[in-house]
Amino acid sequence: MRSAGQLPARVIKLIIRRQRESERLIGWLQFGLIVFMGLLYSASPKTFGDDASFAPVPSVLASYFVFTLLRLWLSFNVDLPRWYLCLSILADLALLYGLIWSFHLQYEQPPSFYLKAPTLLYVFIFIALRALRFEAFYILFTGICAAIGWGLMFLYVIRYDSMSDMITNDYVTYLTSNSILVGAEIDKIVSILLVTFILAAAIHRSRAVVVEAAIERTATQELSRFFAPGVAETITSAEQSLQPGQGDTRNAAILMADIRGFTKMATEVPPNEVMTLLAEYESRMGKVIDENGGAIDKFLGDGILATFGVVTEGDEPAAQAMRALEGLLIESEDWARERHAAGLRPLSIGFSVATGSVVFGAVGDETRLEMTVIGEAVNRAAKLEKHNKVEQVCATVEIETFELSQQQGYSPKRNYKILKQRQIDGLAVLQDLVVFD
Repeated sequence: MRSAGQLPARVIKLIIRRQRESERLIGWLQFGLIVFMGLLYSASPKTFGDDASFAPVPSVLASYFVFTLLRLWLSFNVDLPRWYLCLSILADLALLYGLIWSFHLQYEQPPSFYLKAPTLLYVFIFIALRALRFEAFYILFTGICAAIGWGLMFLYVIRYDSMSDMITNDYVTYLTSNSILVGAEIDKIVSILLVTFILAAAIHRSRAVVVEAAIERTATQELSRFFAPGVAETITSAEQSLQPGQGDTRNAAILMADIRGFTKMATEVPPNEVMTLLAEYESRMGKVIDENGGAIDKFLGDGILATFGVVTEGDEPAAQAMRALEGLLIESEDWARERHAAGLRPLSIGFSVATGSVVFGAVGDETRLEMTVIGEAVNRAAKLEKHNKVEQVCATVEIETFELSQQQGYSPKRNYKILKQRQIDGLAVLQDLVVFD
């Protein structure tokens, strides 16, 4: 597994964000735990009167409640440093052991009494909570501190009850009195350490999976900036590595867009203005295409090639493409008005739509691949878009595509004209067209 220093900054940022979320979850779980302990204590019988000068358990629970609230607040407002997290773990254990230690005062028993308290089991909850960060260090720190703490609790009992008759080898005597069974306390310490090391080993191995998942997620997010989200999903979710030459046949609609006179304009304005204009153009057009179920296959300088029914197969690609076409016409008109009002040169954009069978897949070689569409429909769409100049219109569509879109539920909202038997440059057969001004 790559070390944190070798990971891309964006991956480290994602992991840190997840760890912060884990700390908040740990805080909420600790809050629930202290509330549960408080309710449990409230429901249990008390051995001291209302006039008792010192009630140890409520004092410890109240301290832990305040500490838990403070830690929860901090987890939402600051980035908790490692030293604070370690201090938090020590405070958790100190408050828990302080609660257990107070039992012999509350019940007026010798210190050996608290060694039998089942409350020690909460130690394993504290150890398990640290697993939520997927960092073995905090699990080891919690477990080792818990084992040392219980060892000190045991030594306190031995030192306080130094009489030899307090130590027994009889298990029945141990269970039915305040006697001490050394082996039982060693078993508790060993159990704490074993659980700690096993859980730490499991988290250490699982962290590699977490890091790889973070890398995959950021890779998918980055791919979505270069490809349509559906294409990125196809690449990242493929069961096997994509190979050049792999492809599938789709019945799809192809939409082309191109800015009129862009090449000449690009030579007359500063490069940064050209790139700013392209970014706005691609953003505005891309939004409309995406909203209508399309996917941008590629940006061709000032041109856009979009597909419908390719990345995600559907029953109405032609209708989706025609709805997108109308939306793009409206968007281009709005953009032209905005540029004119700002004292900028309005842009004229041409569009076209064609349908047919295309091949969608990977092209390239082993070192570089590109997901794209290939087919006669792509070629026709490109030629139709160029024919806009001949007819002096904004959009050109094959009449077969127009009729198919209507069968799929498309209803025109803009005025259109039907042009019969038009000669399209590059196509041998005369075409019937539908055009939009």
